Amino acid sequence: MRISGAVVLITGASEGIGAACASEFRRRGARIALAARTESNLRAAAGPEDLVLPADLTIAEERRRVFHRTLEKFGRIDILVNNAGVGLAAPAWSARFEDVRHLYELNFFAALELTQLAVENMKARGSGMIVNIGSVAGKVAMPWFTLYSSTKFALAALTSGLRMEMRKHGIGAMLVCPGFVRTQFHAHSIGGPPAGATTRGRLFEVTPEHCAMRIADGVQRNSRTIVTPRAAWMLVAASRLFPGTTDRFLANLIREPAV
Repeated sequence: MRISGAVVLITGASEGIGAACASEFRRRGARIALAARTESNLRAAAGPEDLVLPADLTIAEERRRVFHRTLEKFGRIDILVNNAGVGLAAPAWSARFEDVRHLYELNFFAALELTQLAVENMKARGSGMIVNIGSVAGKVAMPWFTLYSSTKFALAALTSGLRMEMRKHGIGAMLVCPGFVRTQFHAHSIGGPPAGATTRGRLFEVTPEHCAMRIADGVQRNSRTIVTPRAAWMLVAASRLFPGTTDRFLANLIREPAV
């Protein structure tokens, strides 16, 4: 898909992967709308021609406002990058339900509603691309991050099914599965940084800028799935071929959160 001249709406765009995507798509000639909760960070990430949309995307009315303001400014949305998300390091069997509901509201339901809104706009033109930022944890469940993994598994299923449903309308759907990205993601996790739930070394580490480059390349090639770094495919393959061994490896690699 052509990026130059396209209108791109990016959520979670105030830092990390989202801010890097805004910079990369802008560099390739796109017109950008950025949405996130923290206005000061959004403005720092924005270019002079970008549309800045401070919003709490866990609130349905705010999601709809972001969509309609983008249409008012640019007239259409060509590429939607569902990047907004939050982490949760807690055992699945004891996590607080209010935390889990918040997790799903941002990681899955925000992406789903914005996708539904954007697809209606894209169908009228017979083109468009939905980009869902998942995780390697959405291909291989991570212990102590189990519920976070479950939101990313759900996002992966949504992307795959949407791709088949939208094929006849000329709309693509791409799933992005980064490994460990050098951002403040864990610092912003629900309940604060994970206390003790850390890996012994950073598994499949990647920078936000590299991730954004791979995402933009994938959009231009109409890719189905981007795993970055590519070496992370080894973990995905191992989980399919040697599930028991992979379970033991991850259980030993990732420590249990401190209570």
